[in-house]
Amino acid sequence: MYEQRHEPMLSPRLFYRRLIRSGAMAMMVIAASLLIGMSGYHFIAHLGWIDSFLNASMILAGMGPVDEIRGNAAKIFAGCYALFSGIVFLTTAAILFTPVAHRVLHKFHWATQIAAGNSPKSPCDSE
Repeated sequence: MYEQRHEPMLSPRLFYRRLIRSGAMAMMVIAASLLIGMSGYHFIAHLGWIDSFLNASMILAGMGPVDEIRGNAAKIFAGCYALFSGIVFLTTAAILFTPVAHRVLHKFHWATQIAAGNSPKSPCDSE
């Protein structure tokens, strides 16, 4: 999916396409996580859909719950969803920042090779 260090850097147009694809994947992860949280709050904690959306989105964003949760099953779900949301946050951040970090490291590696007097090899070069 990503170019190797001996391959040339992606053109800006293709890089922006990669960024858009990463953003779309991150949005799908967030939407699926929000749906999981809304369903749990609605069916386990017996909140209405709007209140379920509010609580799920607040926990997913790291703000904390809004409504008081009653019942052991609902409290266990809320705790598990809070832990899940922390993992989703880290995963989403990784999905969003990986293309940028890769490009920076790729560019740095190319600059290091050029400064050392070595020209980066193209994929067409034979060894």
